[in-house]
Amino acid sequence: MRAVVFEHDENTGVGRIGPALQQAGFTLVKRFRSVRREDVDAELVVVMGGHMGAYEGAQHPFLHEEIALLAERLANERPCLGICLGAQMMASAAGVDVFPGKNGFEVGAAPVRWTPEGLKDPVIAGVRPRTVVAHWHQDTFKPVPGATLLASTDRYTQQAFRLGNSYGFQFHLELEASVLDSWLTQWPEELNHHGTDISAVRNQLPKLKAAQAELDELMHRLAHHFAKAVR
Repeated sequence: MRAVVFEHDENTGVGRIGPALQQAGFTLVKRFRSVRREDVDAELVVVMGGHMGAYEGAQHPFLHEEIALLAERLANERPCLGICLGAQMMASAAGVDVFPGKNGFEVGAAPVRWTPEGLKDPVIAGVRPRTVVAHWHQDTFKPVPGATLLASTDRYTQQAFRLGNSYGFQFHLELEASVLDSWLTQWPEELNHHGTDISAVRNQLPKLKAAQAELDELMHRLAHHFAKAVR
């Protein structure tokens, strides 16, 4: 089974979702800012994060191509997984607006609050009502028609959704504490631009590390959901 993975930034990778998918039987086929026509027929498409906005297709034409591919797959109920920018692109492919959020830059390790529907979701069910995850985003989107809202934070409502057999996560489910720490070193200009207290974010990292076992279990259930869906 092929899982085509669209990446948009250098040195970010697929994180811990990659091994989870491989253990579920997927072979990862990575694309960097490019789309091939045969990708529309892959067993799974995974769209990772990026520093661009889903609405910046004029500057980044590959975004138009990926969103078009997602729209075709969603229309044909072919499974997709979107993370951060990827979730925003899935929302755009489903026909809703993506835009800079009014509540500012959400970054660090902080809990999402699972909705009642999320706690009943076949993948999410079994988690605690709140789970600490990695955040690095400001863009958000309107509710996706036909989708089930799975998680929210006090800052942004649209944090995770299920649409058919596809899932979108606004937060970085795949990110472990050591990698988030490296991002703080890699992109200080962006953090300074938003007035982020980097040392305060670093102080949150032990919470993310403590949640890793729960996050790994969630990713494994997600990977097996996709394997079952395509079989």
